[in-house]
Amino acid sequence: MSPAYGTVIDTSDGPFGLVVDHGAVVAAGWTADQARLAGLIPPEQRPEHIEWIGEADAAFVGGVLAWAVGAVHRYYRGYHAAPGEVPVRQAGTPFLMQAWAAMRGIEAGNVATYGELAAMAGHPTAARAAGRACSHNAVALFVPCHRVIPSDGGVGEFGYGRALKKALLVRERA
Repeated sequence: MSPAYGTVIDTSDGPFGLVVDHGAVVAAGWTADQARLAGLIPPEQRPEHIEWIGEADAAFVGGVLAWAVGAVHRYYRGYHAAPGEVPVRQAGTPFLMQAWAAMRGIEAGNVATYGELAAMAGHPTAARAAGRACSHNAVALFVPCHRVIPSDGGVGEFGYGRALKKALLVRERA
């Protein structure tokens, strides 16, 4: 069995950490805090050990780790669809799984309201649950929860800060 790997990538928005296990990204977000990244993975799916390596070594490891690192770099160079091409794995209720899949269908430059996300996930009256799906998303950027906004047109909440969410949306509209 191959080990889980983690790395941190320098981006213009600060450090972006990710963890790959069994051929999929299982944790990702704008932090270099290894414990915070590992904590995003549900305990029953959390690897016993994550081998933390430098970004430059990701190419030597290859596979999904190299793909994910490359996707983050391509995102920051303007190919905003790149993270959505990388496999991810999250655990959750059927609604969470549907909502996360629906988020991956929101193309860069577009947004959906929490109510629209709920409808896309097959539950049009579950706007609050759609918000919970965003807050429980362990693979930020790869599942673009930042593209989900409140119906009033504001930016809404984001686990890595409203300023970053706004910057991501502005970048994707450019």
